[in-house]
Amino acid sequence: MLMADSIDEECDYLFKAVLIGDSGVGKSNLLSRFSKDEFRLDSKPTIGVEFAYRNIKVGDKLIKAQIWDTAGQERFRAITSSYYRGALGAILVYDITRKISFENVSKWLRELREYGNSDMVIVLAGNKLDLSHSREVSEEEGKIFAETEGLCFMETSALENVNVERVFLDMISKIHQITSQKILEAKLDETIPSPSLHAAKQTIHIDDHEVTATKQPSYYCCSN
Repeated sequence: MLMADSIDEECDYLFKAVLIGDSGVGKSNLLSRFSKDEFRLDSKPTIGVEFAYRNIKVGDKLIKAQIWDTAGQERFRAITSSYYRGALGAILVYDITRKISFENVSKWLRELREYGNSDMVIVLAGNKLDLSHSREVSEEEGKIFAETEGLCFMETSALENVNVERVFLDMISKIHQITSQKILEAKLDETIPSPSLHAAKQTIHIDDHEVTATKQPSYYCCSN
């Protein structure tokens, strides 16, 4: 069972994830909607990097999701690249009413794959669904790109709070599946006798920021 909880409690695990994409696509409002259930019409471009927390209850474990909002403006890309390190998930956002923001998704994806973990969970989010009457990018285009690149995909609206909760929680769920598998494999390795009596015990290090969550994604998602 996966539940969201804003109460400040001591957590069992910590996830780090990042929001990336062009400036003005709605990353900050997606984060404020998820973390505080707020939407700011006067939201200004993020300078540098900001982050917010949200506690997620998974079974008997409490997980703190640490979501970083990286600046989309080109002049800040040099400093945001360092923030990809240690991130287990990323939501790559474009504006469905701005074709150029969708065209730039490939560039952001290349950067993610260059600086991020090889098994990072990446979700492609077409934001501003509330402005669908002015869309320049069809839902089908988003799906095709996601399928080609092996990404999860969903269209969202931070303004009307459409799919915001779902896109974050399902990302956390997918991260949990990967992390749980690593932990299981580590435990199995520890139970397998070494072929040499003098061989050193094998251990697998799970990064301190790697954590858990459960629930199968119910939206479009390809295997990475």
